[in-house]
Amino acid sequence: MSDLNEPTQENLEFIINEMADLMKVVNKSIMDPEDYNLEKYDELKSLYDLIKQKGQLSVAETQAFVQELATIRK
Repeated sequence: MSDLNEPTQENLEFIINEMADLMKVVNKSIMDPEDYNLEKYDELKSLYDLIKQKGQLSVAETQAFVQELATIRK
């Protein structure tokens, strides 16, 4: 696996897909990597790190992360 600290399109796609899996997102259309700009990679990486660190998310936490992702989308 490549270094996730590098803002590449491949890493962006990996992070978005991983977050969708970790948050058990049913509506995957809100987690389409095409909807996220590489310029926002650092913000997305921070969210990803936080989700990985927390492990299990409550419903409220998942909703908060999804709302945050909505603000980062193109």
